[in-house]
Amino acid sequence: MFRDNENKCNLKPFVSLVMFLSPPHSPILRRIPDITKNTMSNSEQLLSINDHDFTMRPGFGGPAVPVGVDVQVESLDTISEVDMDFTMTLYIRHYWKDERLSFHSTTNKSMTFDGRLVKKIWVPDMFFVHSKKSFTHDTTTDNVMLRVYPDGKVLYSQRVTVTSMCSMDLSRFPLDTQTCSLEIESYAYTDDDLMLYWKKGNNSLSTDENISLSQFLIQEFQTTSKLAFYSSTGWYNRLYITFTLRRHIFFFLLQTYFPATLMVMLSWVSFWIDRRAVPARVPLGITTVLTMSTIITGVNASMPRVSYIKAVDIYLWVSFVFVFLSVIEYAAVNYLSTVQERKEKKLRERLPCTCGMTHPGVMGSYSEEDVNNTGNYGCMLEENGAMKQQRMMVHLDIEENNQITGHVGSSAYSSMWVDTHAIDKYSRVIFPGSYTLFNIIYWSCYL
Repeated sequence: MFRDNENKCNLKPFVSLVMFLSPPHSPILRRIPDITKNTMSNSEQLLSINDHDFTMRPGFGGPAVPVGVDVQVESLDTISEVDMDFTMTLYIRHYWKDERLSFHSTTNKSMTFDGRLVKKIWVPDMFFVHSKKSFTHDTTTDNVMLRVYPDGKVLYSQRVTVTSMCSMDLSRFPLDTQTCSLEIESYAYTDDDLMLYWKKGNNSLSTDENISLSQFLIQEFQTTSKLAFYSSTGWYNRLYITFTLRRHIFFFLLQTYFPATLMVMLSWVSFWIDRRAVPARVPLGITTVLTMSTIITGVNASMPRVSYIKAVDIYLWVSFVFVFLSVIEYAAVNYLSTVQERKEKKLRERLPCTCGMTHPGVMGSYSEEDVNNTGNYGCMLEENGAMKQQRMMVHLDIEENNQITGHVGSSAYSSMWVDTHAIDKYSRVIFPGSYTLFNIIYWSCYL
């Protein structure tokens, strides 16, 4: 071992001398290249990536490059009335031909690559018009696929989630039908350089059968294409994915319409309560008014602040008016009853001796006991077991010479008829009838 090390040390001066005397291009100094430091893969060498300038579109200077598109909708995530937008996850695929990527293949099979090759070749610069936010999924790697065929045809696929604007008309909410669209367009290339079209026409759009929304029923998806003009750059091909949504009404029937209807019907209960039961009728009216206000506030809190009237606003505010009028109705009954009692009190003071007297044209007689118990003139008559309402008929003598004695003359009479329950009686029919008519008109117009 010691001898071998000694021989190696003796060879060092010899090697140094050979290197000094050898010419620069001598085969002795030529090194074997390091294959691990080669930046190009075999697939990139096969596609001749470095032999072409992929910053230019295919066939630059010639006719427009046709780029076919098809889309598969994976999910329709959310529809927001407040933000006026929707969120959709989809697979978007582009088809075009780039002869610079053609390669020789004996089996005529394609080659598939991930997103790393996409950054080195030309791909269509698509973007979503009116999108608020969009991204390509990157878990666990970028959800991008590139497939190249021997003749240069290319398939480029991405999995994208996009949030786009949707202008909604809420004038018929919640009995509305909304139409939203996702728009795809090239950002840089006009129709002179890139012709964007649906690959399979109306069959270019496919959807997952399990797509469903909590508040909407998806009626249809359809594809269209148009030209979009920008004054500073020109005309561009634009593709549209349009879908129609019809809102489910059952949720709003349970949460809005049914409670509002019950509050209106509850306010009618006061028409059957005695007008003198103030502690019963007043809290009932105030409670129904406050409950209707809470329902209206809750509905508007989840809606955008639009400047027009919605269908639900019409129903809730008309219901609120009916509840409010039931409170006003009792105020009118109470006021007229008070006015009547004041008149009766004045009559008792002016006619103290008429109690128990029989007058022409007056049914029955009045006693002091009836006056003290009821506070009204007249009697309660029973007819078929039903109590008739109180009525007062007073005949006054307008002759000045008979006012002191209290005798009623037959020359002139003044009659006064007051029914204290007439307003409640009519309200029991008018309020339900009017509200029923309103419901018939409302549902016939919006359904």
